[in-house]
Amino acid sequence: MAVADRLQALLGPVVVDLGYELVGVEYLSNPKNRVVRVYIDRDPEGIGVEDCETVSREVSALMDVEEPVPGQYTLEVSSPGVERPLFSGAQFARFVGEMAAVQLAVPMDGRRRFKGEIVAADDAAVKLKVDGEIFELAVADMARAHLAPDLEALFAARQEDNKADMAQ
Repeated sequence: MAVADRLQALLGPVVVDLGYELVGVEYLSNPKNRVVRVYIDRDPEGIGVEDCETVSREVSALMDVEEPVPGQYTLEVSSPGVERPLFSGAQFARFVGEMAAVQLAVPMDGRRRFKGEIVAADDAAVKLKVDGEIFELAVADMARAHLAPDLEALFAARQEDNKADMAQ
């Protein structure tokens, strides 16, 4: 079992008991620094700095006792943000119709990176529509995945909303 999976299993109940959703856990290790990144969310309120602090305190205490990561590490607790990371088929299924970017651990058809509309998803695979073609990507083969919204369109829509509010 990968370190991130063990951390997810260990930290999940604590985060849920605090009233949050555990979106996922990333474990990044290099010779100089280890990072444990915990993504949390809560509908419909979203996540603020105070929420991250609360979860960080509890997770840190648990990790001090359980020591699931050898040696020193940096703990980061964060909201998933607009480019929300996707860790499971169920998370992809939740965002059918949205754009996602996926990086595979092993190339498929000579490529590792795919960006397209989420068409369907289950626990095993995700179907992405990329440039009019459907690709079925195994969740187990994914190194990283996240939502990939059109940030320019979101920014333009927000500006229009602000103009409308000012006109009233």
